[in-house]
Amino acid sequence: MTESVIVTEHSSGEWLIGQLTLNVEKTLNSLTREMVDVITDQLAHWAANERVVAVLIDGAGEKAFCAGGDVQALRNSSLETPGGPCDYAEHFFAREYRMNYLLHTYAKPLICWGHGVVMGGGLGILAGCRHRIVSERTRIGMPEITIALFPDVGGSWFLNQMQGHIGRFLALTSSHINAADALFCGLGSHFLSNDQKPDLLNRLIEQNWGASAEHNQDVVAVLLNDITPSGALPEAQIAPRLETINAWMSGSDLIEIYERVAAWAGDDTWLSKAQNGLLQGSPLAAAWIFKQLNQSRDASLREVFESELVLGCNIMRHPEFAEGVRALLVDKDRNPVWTYPNLLSVPNDVVDTFFVAPADMPALGLPE
Repeated sequence: MTESVIVTEHSSGEWLIGQLTLNVEKTLNSLTREMVDVITDQLAHWAANERVVAVLIDGAGEKAFCAGGDVQALRNSSLETPGGPCDYAEHFFAREYRMNYLLHTYAKPLICWGHGVVMGGGLGILAGCRHRIVSERTRIGMPEITIALFPDVGGSWFLNQMQGHIGRFLALTSSHINAADALFCGLGSHFLSNDQKPDLLNRLIEQNWGASAEHNQDVVAVLLNDITPSGALPEAQIAPRLETINAWMSGSDLIEIYERVAAWAGDDTWLSKAQNGLLQGSPLAAAWIFKQLNQSRDASLREVFESELVLGCNIMRHPEFAEGVRALLVDKDRNPVWTYPNLLSVPNDVVDTFFVAPADMPALGLPE
C-alpha cells in the first residue's frame, strides 16, 4: 500500500534533514485525517530529536502541493448526522488545527515547497512554515465561500496580517493568486522555480548546521536568499489592482461591500472572476466569513484556532456546506440552492448561532 505521507531523513554529517512528502497525487494531495496524524506525529518526533535540524514539506507530482482537505469526506460526515455531532468532520478539524498550531510554533526551520495548487488546508500548511517557497506555477486560493465553509486552518490569523483589505478580499471572493501575489501579501517568503527543488535539498544537506534552532533558522534564511531563481515571476495580479480591492472591501458593513462589488461594471477579467466569487458564493458563508475575520483581528494564534473550531463544527451541523459541496464536486451542476437567496435575507441572529460553542464538540487540546 502506498504511503499517503512519505517520511524521509537525509544525512548532513552528524545532523539530519527531515522531509515530509504528501503523496496522494490523484486527489492533488488533499489531506485526510490519517495524513494529518502522520504529519503531526512525525513533526513532534523530529522536534524531540536533537539530530534533526530542519524539515522540508512538499507534495508529490507536478500539479499540486496540496489542494486542501478531503471535503467530500467532510460532507459525508455532515450528512450522516444532520444537526451533529459530526464525528469524523469535527475531529478532523480538531486534529488539523493542532497540526497547524504545531507548524506555527515549531522551533526548528520548516521549509514548505508550495508548487502548483495550494488551496485551503494546503495553504494552512504553507502559512504555518517560517520559510515559504512559491514557484512559477503556484496557484493559491481559499475557495471556501464557494462550498459554504470559511478560510480556516489559521486563515483568520494570516489573512488578517495582510496589508489593506487583501485578506478580506481573498476570503470573500475565492480569488486565486500566483507567486508574485503571494510574495506581495506575505504568503510566500521566497520564489524559486520548481526544477530547483533538488538543488535546494542538496544545498540544505551541505550547510553548516548547529545545535541551536535559532542559528539553523538563520542558516536556512541565508541559503534561500542566496539561491537565484532560474525562472521569472508571473505577472502580478494583486498589486496593480490594490486600489480597487481596497475600495471594494473597505468599511464595516458587509451589505455595503456586497453592493459595491455587485455594482462594479469594469472589463477586467480577473476582477470579474472575483466579483462572481462573492455574488455566486453562499450568502450565509459570506456573513460568517466576514464576522470571523473581524472578530479575530486582535486575537492570539491560540484564540484563532479555538474560534475556528467552534465555527467549523457548527458549519458541519448545518446543511449549507453539504449543498455547496454537492453542487461543486458531487453533481457538479454548479447550481447550489443556498439557504438564503442573498445577503439581505441572512438574519444576524442566525449568523450569531454559528459562533456559540456546541456542548458536545471535540476539545481542541492545544499544548500549554
